Amino acid sequence: MPETQANGVTIHYEDHGKSSDPVMLLIMGFGAQLTLWPDELVEALVGHGFRVIRYDNRDVGLSQKFTGQKAPGPVKLTLLSKIGLTPKVPYTLADMAEDAVGLMDALHIERAHIVGASMGGMIAQHVASKHADRCLSFTQVFSTTGNPKLPAARKEALQALVKRPDSTEEAALVAHGMHLARTIGSPAYPAEEERLRERVEASIRRSFYPEGGTRHLAAILADGDRRKMVREIAVPTLVLHGEDDPLVPCEGGRDTAACIPGAAIRTLPGWGHDLPLELVDELADAIAGHAHEAAGAPA
Repeated sequence: MPETQANGVTIHYEDHGKSSDPVMLLIMGFGAQLTLWPDELVEALVGHGFRVIRYDNRDVGLSQKFTGQKAPGPVKLTLLSKIGLTPKVPYTLADMAEDAVGLMDALHIERAHIVGASMGGMIAQHVASKHADRCLSFTQVFSTTGNPKLPAARKEALQALVKRPDSTEEAALVAHGMHLARTIGSPAYPAEEERLRERVEASIRRSFYPEGGTRHLAAILADGDRRKMVREIAVPTLVLHGEDDPLVPCEGGRDTAACIPGAAIRTLPGWGHDLPLELVDELADAIAGHAHEAAGAPA
């Protein structure tokens, strides 16, 4: 299984497509493994002429774990931010952005199309802002700016995300994973029961490490309001967001697009906080079309 040192961290990655094609780097979100990028989406992007690299963020999947490093809880993080104090966390989203750039360095990739989903979109904002020279384009998928005035996640979605399973027995873990997927998923495109079960089972068997998610959440909360940084992004940007996202409301995507000069935005009704098979072709077309346009190639 391919892995490399990136920014001093062992990162597990997958490399798809022709080595001669332009690179598209996929950055996944909070507590999520690289496998949450559907194989069908990866294959579709390869079919559009890209070398697609997806990887496990630090502290999740098969990448390096930060076991033993304690993160402050959400309540403490929120209180500290409200009184203007910077909380001490094991690592930051900026650190995770350096992992992405470090992976590019390790694989001898000069520039790439950067695609980030959810927390991965926040990480990608850091990459696009601080390493514009390494970015051919930026696509943000159901993410946000951290603007505290935006609508919050629906209560049931947030509870499903942060709640721990009742036990570590596989049956309980699968039930928990399926409940989370159903709660934050797309109301217009519910996953087929058996396929969802198989996907959740495969994810658990690949890696189950909820402690990493705790540190991911701390990094998100400590990052605060990114609007000042996001306004500095000068990379061709596309924002994709579901109009029925219960975890990161669509206003987060709209706020991002409003901050970035020249950014395009596309919102889809019935789409939640997942990547349903029914939308794979449409999303692949949008991401690839934006990347081709940014590079000056025909879509």
